[in-house]
Amino acid sequence: MAPRKNQPRVDAREVDEILEDLLVDAYGESEQLCALCEGISEALELPIEAQVVGVPVSLRALDYEDARRRLVVRCRRSDGSEHQVDFADVALPADAPGAPYLAAYCAWLGVEPKLATPTAAARKANSNGEPELDLTKPVDLVVLRVKERALRCRIVDGEAVITLRAGSRYGVAAGQIVTVKPAKQWRFKGHPYLSGETVGTRVDAAALGLTPLRLDPCGPWDPAEHDWGEDDEPVNDHLEAVRAAGPRPMFEMEQILPGADPAEPFDDPILRAREFEALGDRAAAEDLLAEVLEADLRCLDAHAHLGNRQFPTSPAWALSHYEVGVQIGDLSLGPDSGEPPVLPWGLIDNRPWLRCMLGQGLCLWRLERWEEAERVFERMLWLNPTDNQGVRFLTDDVAKRKPWTNDDS
Repeated sequence: MAPRKNQPRVDAREVDEILEDLLVDAYGESEQLCALCEGISEALELPIEAQVVGVPVSLRALDYEDARRRLVVRCRRSDGSEHQVDFADVALPADAPGAPYLAAYCAWLGVEPKLATPTAAARKANSNGEPELDLTKPVDLVVLRVKERALRCRIVDGEAVITLRAGSRYGVAAGQIVTVKPAKQWRFKGHPYLSGETVGTRVDAAALGLTPLRLDPCGPWDPAEHDWGEDDEPVNDHLEAVRAAGPRPMFEMEQILPGADPAEPFDDPILRAREFEALGDRAAAEDLLAEVLEADLRCLDAHAHLGNRQFPTSPAWALSHYEVGVQIGDLSLGPDSGEPPVLPWGLIDNRPWLRCMLGQGLCLWRLERWEEAERVFERMLWLNPTDNQGVRFLTDDVAKRKPWTNDDS
């Protein structure tokens, strides 16, 4: 469809320059599509606001489908639901920073780019395009990424992204909510910034607006079919209660791995981060894990690995990472309704959540928050009665208030 006569257009020369720059060393459709995906992803600084068929959405992550020769983008609606659409179906205002890159992709496809009307969130912005904040009172921000000297954040109950400069990042984890007493708001290179004093942090996954991870039913778990060891072998008191409770429903929790290729099961961002760590490049490992969480806070394995990095020297900071992961997993279980379901270690997509929970319990133990540690470990035995993580060997020491030692991790 031809654009309307008075419809705003993206500068054609800028579009040509973008294509020339991104495709200079790309030959063939597959290479060009990959180059477009990488270049546009970097330029857009996702997440950004857009529209799809007139519905306001937040663009979260860009990827390419080689088989269809298309770029696709993961979108999040205001209700937290997420879906994937063709990038060419996304509409941006002509004056939006990402519009020339969308237009460049559409030009490569040979279609006209869609132009959006301002969203409600955009209309709430001031004349400089900044999120409208009341600088006279504290503001709550969701931490998306912890950088060296700043925090990349999202407005709670909104999609607007802002960079916060508010002193030390020590102890802050992606997925936490920081409460800031704002001082100044400004823009730099088209991106909004906020400075101020951090007056509080908290973990509150229910306030993040996330879609709960899916729980796939895997039939009943029956303790009568479980191998509890030799008849004369003592059973942990907690596990004895688990066995006596009888059959319970069993599930596998959805695992989110932004950037993973289903065709390459042994190459995902978590494995790449571990490889960086093994090579001694801790900064690269942390950057990759932070990038994954900025794409989707529901990547529980990233929370677990970031917690593991802090655990040796700062259990309080590590606890922040683990608690975010545990609470995001808890969103899938809903309100406490008695005996929990079974999410065994043997179903591998349950492992990221169980890793977060073990880290949480160990940190609470190290910090001598005894009752909380006991509750976490007892819960783990109910969730994973096979206890592949050896929690049953820790409960007695915690109950006896024995201080944690390095041999206990």
